Amino acid sequence: MDETVIEVADLRKRYGDLTAVDGISFEVRRGEVFALLGTNGAGKTSTIEIMEGYLKPSGGTVKIFGHDPADRRSLRSRTGLVLQESGLFGELTAGETVDAWRRFTSGARPRQEALDLVGLGDQAGTKVKHMSGGEKRKLDITLAVLGRPELLFLDEPTTGLDPEARRRVRRLVRDLTEAGTTVLLTTHYLEEAQELASRVAIMDRGRIMAYGTMAEVLGRGTGRVAFEMPPGTDLDGLTLGAGHEPNVTGQRCVIVTADPESVAHAVLGWAHANGVRIAGLDVRQATLEEVFLDIADGDIADGVIADGDRQEAPK
Repeated sequence: MDETVIEVADLRKRYGDLTAVDGISFEVRRGEVFALLGTNGAGKTSTIEIMEGYLKPSGGTVKIFGHDPADRRSLRSRTGLVLQESGLFGELTAGETVDAWRRFTSGARPRQEALDLVGLGDQAGTKVKHMSGGEKRKLDITLAVLGRPELLFLDEPTTGLDPEARRRVRRLVRDLTEAGTTVLLTTHYLEEAQELASRVAIMDRGRIMAYGTMAEVLGRGTGRVAFEMPPGTDLDGLTLGAGHEPNVTGQRCVIVTADPESVAHAVLGWAHANGVRIAGLDVRQATLEEVFLDIADGDIADGVIADGDRQEAPK
């Protein structure tokens, strides 16, 4: 898990006067799911395309297994790609498509095994042009994992999939990482990223605004502590510190906080000391979607999260 698979250092990408990627740095380790997230125009797609070897950076470096990503010959057999748009041939069947890819994929899975991974086992004879958008997406994923890649780029992999197909893909991702595959994930389904990723970077306006383990990133968001009080109870003696103003409506108290665990301890201590019997205690950490929206709205400053024992937050 400590081996670095992707290393991005001071990466920059400019299109004329437009700076799409503005000096970002991060790393992805073997066997983890790393989520790279951002709004449209945040610079995420340019970053992904540089890592995949399709774009050249304007500055900085990217290393994939120690290689320049433009060196496709060294990396082809070790990486798999699921792009936002597929380039499938409509006249081929799903089975024929897999067979065609198997001819130039070393160590490729058998056709049926590959199709079964994403639930296409009974559609081997269906022509691609007759497949739904979701079915084509599953075929994209089939081809990406055909050669058992060490590194898998999943760019919006579950777009167009129904809930059951999305669940199957999430299970596949977990199975792959348990076997040692590293996954770089981008998705607009933030609950999916929160479920799968161990670490995350959130981009906005070309820079990384939040970076670290999922717990570290979620800790920057606004969680809450809520509870019910007996009629006539006041909050005298409840000390929460600056920025933790309780919102009381009737018998219900809600406290918005970035540190819900500490606030919950304070509430329980106050209740015990004052003989107040509270009910319905609800302690909720911020979701990834809430953190994402806080960043998009400008409520979280950039470079605020350091990862693990790295003391300097990336640009």
